[in-house]
Amino acid sequence: MSAPTQSPGALDGVRVVELAHEHGAFGGKLLADMGADVILVEPPGGDRTRSYPPFLDDVPGTERSLYWWHHNTSKRGITLNVDDEGGRDLFRRLAATADVVLECERPGRMAELGLDHPDLTRNKKELIVVSLTPFGRRGPERDEPITDLTLLASGGPVWSCGYDDHSLPPVRGGGNQGYATACHFAVLSVLTALVARQVTGRGQHVDVSMHAAANVTTEMASYHWLVQQGTVQRQTGRHALEQPSLPTQIECADGRHVTTGVPPRRGEEFGRLIEWLDSLALADELPETVFLRMGAERETLDLSKIGTDDEVTAIYAAGREALNLIASRLPAYDFFVGAQSRGMPVGVIYAPEEAFEDEHFRARGFQVEVDHPDLQRSFRYPGAPYAFEKSPWRIARRAPLLSEHTAEVLAELGVTQHNLAALRAGGVI
Repeated sequence: MSAPTQSPGALDGVRVVELAHEHGAFGGKLLADMGADVILVEPPGGDRTRSYPPFLDDVPGTERSLYWWHHNTSKRGITLNVDDEGGRDLFRRLAATADVVLECERPGRMAELGLDHPDLTRNKKELIVVSLTPFGRRGPERDEPITDLTLLASGGPVWSCGYDDHSLPPVRGGGNQGYATACHFAVLSVLTALVARQVTGRGQHVDVSMHAAANVTTEMASYHWLVQQGTVQRQTGRHALEQPSLPTQIECADGRHVTTGVPPRRGEEFGRLIEWLDSLALADELPETVFLRMGAERETLDLSKIGTDDEVTAIYAAGREALNLIASRLPAYDFFVGAQSRGMPVGVIYAPEEAFEDEHFRARGFQVEVDHPDLQRSFRYPGAPYAFEKSPWRIARRAPLLSEHTAEVLAELGVTQHNLAALRAGGVI
């Protein structure tokens, strides 16, 4: 399935100018790793995320932030002071060579600089401009400050994340998931606008709201409210629902946890579960085994009768109790492999680094080596969750050093070495 490594990427030939900002950095990376020529524009002192820990070998430095490394692969990096008219002029000239401009400035900032969509498209109607802001460019909250936590909280996802014990507060996952979610919608918008441009010949301005992106990823919570005015409640390791569901997470014999997934629903599934219990000599310890055998004699269970049909309820509950019993007697990984090999959807709860080392990930080539010639070292990076057949995903280069490609990119605009020195002396680059 994998394409030749020298084949062009899916977005080869597409140029993106990204005005550096942590809100949109992941979006630029997604485009760059698909082959787009993403030119990252930083202020002369560098983007502030270069100072975000952790650092290589725990030594802080402009070029040592692993946060920076992860979010800026495959990009070319230049420095440009857009607060200076000379810098703004160069930005306009650069945008004129681009297919897409991605910016995450506060609403009104780009217009103040004379770099907003109307300014950049005055002489280039086919340019696509994507503005990624916390609440969108319009509305009463458009200027409110945010963090990833407050964004996710106000968007709704945090309400659904936490524990059965509601005396404990809601939680959110780490890693700036609100920013990452919004970036995925920004990338989808870019791809859609590129397709639309092929039809119409014209670009457009895309106004992405990070707040709205969070709200449309609350699983079915918003729809429960919209359809039946129901409010879901968070549950430990399970979908948030209006009515509580049965627990699915259990501690295994080695102290690790698994999620026991969905109990059997078909006769053949009950048969495999009985075989597993027998192989572990556990059937006699489970009084509900008699119901498992009744389940094995049925073709399927009518789940709509759970709670109203005593036999169906007992059979379904017996499946869950059997899984709980097996999980309590096996190490977590053995339970995971044993269940999956019998066609049962369960999961061992991995730490991210454990998932990264999973043999399935390795077999798919998810781990990729990225060369850092300046350090004379290479490092393993997470790869892509997808594989194109004919246009391979690849990390073309490690994240750019500060101003690494300024001379190269500006030379493409006709800036001479003499002018370059003057721009540097004037603080423009």
